[in-house]
Amino acid sequence: MRRSGTPGKCSREERRVAGLIWLCLAYVLSQFFRAFLAVLSEVLERDLGAAPEALATASGLWFLSFAAMQIPVGWALDRIGPRRTAAVLLLLGGGGGAALFALAGGPAHISIAMFLIGIGCSPVLMASYYIFAREYPPARFATLAALMLGVGSAGNIVASYPTALAAELIGWRGTLAGLAALSTLVAAGIFLSVRDPARVETELRGSVLTILKLPVMWLILPMMLVNYAPAATVRGLWIGPYLADVFHLTTAQIGQASLAMGAAMIAGTLCYGPMDRLLGTRKWVVAGGALGSVAALVWLTLVIGTSPLLSVALLAVVGFLGGYFPVIIAHGRAFIPAHLVGRGVTLMNLFGIGGVGLMQFVTGRLHSGLSGGAVTAPYGVIFGFLAVTLLIGTVLYLFSRDSLD
Repeated sequence: MRRSGTPGKCSREERRVAGLIWLCLAYVLSQFFRAFLAVLSEVLERDLGAAPEALATASGLWFLSFAAMQIPVGWALDRIGPRRTAAVLLLLGGGGGAALFALAGGPAHISIAMFLIGIGCSPVLMASYYIFAREYPPARFATLAALMLGVGSAGNIVASYPTALAAELIGWRGTLAGLAALSTLVAAGIFLSVRDPARVETELRGSVLTILKLPVMWLILPMMLVNYAPAATVRGLWIGPYLADVFHLTTAQIGQASLAMGAAMIAGTLCYGPMDRLLGTRKWVVAGGALGSVAALVWLTLVIGTSPLLSVALLAVVGFLGGYFPVIIAHGRAFIPAHLVGRGVTLMNLFGIGGVGLMQFVTGRLHSGLSGGAVTAPYGVIFGFLAVTLLIGTVLYLFSRDSLD
């Protein structure tokens, strides 16, 4: 009996790992879609008349649709499970949205496509986090979450120089058509391989409002709103226009700069993963990284037009130090009841991704309002604004209660 049980156990573990691999591939796509517009900014403006403000709107719609889906996704994870939730949304939103983008005839089509793609990408990371929270020891959550985030962030790398090369070789339409097919394939892989955790049997009831009523979350959620915004907004949108307008870099050079920042974001995420266990704190790991990011953004604002090499280096620092997203998720998750964990992690993700969407819209308006003057002025204001909002969120977060499972 024991002998026959062991292979079964290994088989279940292998299936679980296979499902997580497909979810990781889906998260690679999610990271790609939130960052690739910066690299294609010049060619989209030339072919479709999509100015930076239009791309800011399209990128913001990706983040806002992604964020708006977090509440229904959280309900679906708790009630339906991660397999069908992630597979169906990625197929319809990711595959369908990328196909629409490939056929785009103007900026409005790009905005609609990005809105759909945001819906398609909305469940994939939280589906894996749900599995980690339900099937692995709580103390390992931050490390596993950081590993998924770090490996999945390879999409950030693909959305840089490789995308610029693909656009030159097969055109941006061919690139998006290939991504539509790839999204469909990954959705099928998720549906066939992911196994839903057993549902929690409990008479307890609750909803997102139950989580919002927890006083401990009131100082964590504002930090969630601003923590990911600086790195995601700059890498996903402004690094391209900034380096092109101020330093006149080519698309290939912008791709290389984006590659450097994307690699720094991955390295930072992987480094943050085990730090809560090594240092015995989550709160101060997050606060230290946030304050370092603020300092780097202020420095960048002060040397805004000095040197492209220095600017790219500072952007990489912002990306590296801003990689504490999984640690703050782990911080909040520790206070969420087990039967509400799906809705809890997606609520935090709503604040994190929704904050990026709001920043995309606000910085787009800042850029539009300051265009026509000194070429460095819009970008100095954008980077300064990101620094101030992150500092405000960090000051509030300093009063939060630490957690360590």
